[in-house]
Amino acid sequence: MNKTYQKIKEILKNGNIEEFEQEAKYLITSINSISIEEILLKDGLDNEDELIELAKKRVSSRAPIQHIVGFAYFMGEKYIVNEDVLIPRDETEILVNSAYELLKDKKEKLDILDIGVGSGCISCALAKKLKNKEIEILGVDISSKAIMTALENVNKLDLVRKIILRKSDLFSKIRDCEKFDLIISNPPYIPKKEKENLQKEVLFDPELALFTSDDEGVEFYQKIINKAPQYLKKEGIVAFELGINQSDLVYKMLEKDFSNIKIIKDLANIDRVILAQLKG
Repeated sequence: MNKTYQKIKEILKNGNIEEFEQEAKYLITSINSISIEEILLKDGLDNEDELIELAKKRVSSRAPIQHIVGFAYFMGEKYIVNEDVLIPRDETEILVNSAYELLKDKKEKLDILDIGVGSGCISCALAKKLKNKEIEILGVDISSKAIMTALENVNKLDLVRKIILRKSDLFSKIRDCEKFDLIISNPPYIPKKEKENLQKEVLFDPELALFTSDDEGVEFYQKIINKAPQYLKKEGIVAFELGINQSDLVYKMLEKDFSNIKIIKDLANIDRVILAQLKG
């Protein structure tokens, strides 16, 4: 058994990190860029001191492990993350895959709007999945710092010919002539009143990406749904990630202008994604 791995695991465990074993593996494999199987075959690691310092930082700061190492994995790719963007989560893969299924058979050029682009993970993952199609994705965010992080990831993944980034508060900088086949978003959906119940690690994500001012956490869905018909092509699609207990509320918002409304559950059987098509 690798002695460095054992030490890191012990530091995290003693620091009351709940998933200490998983995080020890994440930390060591991320920094060394080799598999845990390869690491366990070694007696120790040359950069043990660096890894111990990072583990101690995780314990003392309570910052998420992704912030400690500087990146997160999403759909097989590494994304730069920091305090300016939401850490990509597994549930968001359902959003990307669901949108892809609706677009994959379309023959014409695809225009996509990603509202609240953050790290760029949704835009980049869609661009990679639709790599054989003519596609243009416009990613917008109210945060200049988020746009800069997204740009780093777009460049790193060599997607500059497919993804454009623009600072915009929702539709504020979208031109009337710009029309989209898909408007996709993982908007803020946590009511501020729930802030005190969240894990400390979650609060390292930017407040702009987490919280809403209404009690149900649905204000951004309403804002996007109200304006989406103006910017969608004929029979265009909206796709949202949902918070817990929000599917019925968002479904009702969509009924006026949208049909073929579909809700998709995550592995915990929670309504996690909602899709709808603009009425013809």
